[in-house]
Amino acid sequence: MHALYRVTSFKITGDFVLRIRFDDGSTQEIDFKPVLAGELYGPLNDLAFFNQVRLDEETDNLIWPNDADFEPADLHDWPEVKETYRRWADKIRRSDPSPG
Repeated sequence: MHALYRVTSFKITGDFVLRIRFDDGSTQEIDFKPVLAGELYGPLNDLAFFNQVRLDEETDNLIWPNDADFEPADLHDWPEVKETYRRWADKIRRSDPSPG
């Protein structure tokens, strides 16, 4: 079982990049572009859509208009989990015959 974290704020700092602050005072700056694939995360490749991210005050998590989100614990521990997400996205991209 992993620790529970809440997202308290975020800032868009670049294309597909968010600086996220957590309830323990820590921050992560995450480039999401390498992990945006598949039915849920693929639509976030549209920068205008990605930038519609908001902080859901009920769940204390980031959420996009299509209900895409990431586990707050994964966001908090991104350096340890980003490679798993990237490999998953690469696998999805290889199996998707559509262009782009």
